[in-house]
Amino acid sequence: MSESIVRRTPWPKSSSRPVVTPLQPSVVYASPDPDGLDRQYDEGSGYTYAREGHPNATVLAQKIDRLEGASGGIISGSGMGAIGNVFLGLLKAGDHVVGGDQLYGRSLRLMTEDLPRLGIETTLADPTDARRIEAALRPETKMILVEVVSNPTIRIADMDGIAKLARDRGILLVVDNTFTTPRGYRPFDHGADIVVHSVTKLLAGHSDATLGYAVARDPALNEKIYVANVTWGFTPSPFDCWLAERGLHSFELRYDRAEVTATRLAEALAKMPGVTRVLHPSRPDHPDHNRVQSVLGDRPGNMLSFEVEGGRAAANALTRAAPDIAFAPTLGDVGTTLSHPASSSHRALTEAARAEIGISEGFFRVSVGLEDPELLIREFEDAISAARSA
Repeated sequence: MSESIVRRTPWPKSSSRPVVTPLQPSVVYASPDPDGLDRQYDEGSGYTYAREGHPNATVLAQKIDRLEGASGGIISGSGMGAIGNVFLGLLKAGDHVVGGDQLYGRSLRLMTEDLPRLGIETTLADPTDARRIEAALRPETKMILVEVVSNPTIRIADMDGIAKLARDRGILLVVDNTFTTPRGYRPFDHGADIVVHSVTKLLAGHSDATLGYAVARDPALNEKIYVANVTWGFTPSPFDCWLAERGLHSFELRYDRAEVTATRLAEALAKMPGVTRVLHPSRPDHPDHNRVQSVLGDRPGNMLSFEVEGGRAAANALTRAAPDIAFAPTLGDVGTTLSHPASSSHRALTEAARAEIGISEGFFRVSVGLEDPELLIREFEDAISAARSA
């Protein structure tokens, strides 16, 4: 009878090391004895069970930490998981949260439906004016959640005013930095207490990994966010972490290239017949143009939105006439993607609620990718021409 090979083959030793981070899908890690396991938990060294952490998540978190000027970042299974960790770890029934009124659609749902169900009260206010945020505060307000650049309306938050307000009142400021990324804005440099990301988007950059990231400046708060991540089981996949780490290696190159192309595309769209408005921070007609320089400097980013005449019929015609531009509710891919908020991210809002924040049936969001700018401009010209004909 041959010897068993089940869990009996040691990992090969080598005097060299792998250049590429190894993928470690193991769910469990064996310890030498109970004393050794105690030391691991007491000292925070090593790994025990993947829900509590694994090497690929650690490597990815450390790389994003370096970009954000942070330490101890926590990787979760999605961007919404990261936001959920912050809420679940730091808030309790009776607390109050103020959020920007133009947050990502699922963040809006979390604020308006799910947190109140848990006894956490919420108020939405215009983040482009710190006075509106201030007016929404209550004695029990514990947290403010904003996006630097709103999704999908591309409005620029009054970050200096909101940060001062939060600091003066002792309220935690949480910044969703998904759109801007640390290439465009580093929240901790401007007074934020907590930063969250949907790593799925620009950081990973290839639409093949679903992950989130959260980190607090205060280690004590960070520990509470980590505990929520472990307890609620927002476990990130090692494979997705491995893919996202690979994507990070080209992040700055991708961001810079897409940003330049987005600026050119915004200029071209503004000249096309049938386009009623274009929103990109580089444009002098942007509604928050007076704030762009102080918040974003010369980094307008790769995200833009535009509106066409004609309602849903025009929207259908536009997307059908651009088959090589993926019509998909995502952003940050190497390829340009087109999103229609009224039928995707903000479909849960009433038509009147969408209109109030500037989202019509002819409103589109564009995540600009790495294609040749002239090619993209031609494709959008054809698509918008088809929308006019509709």
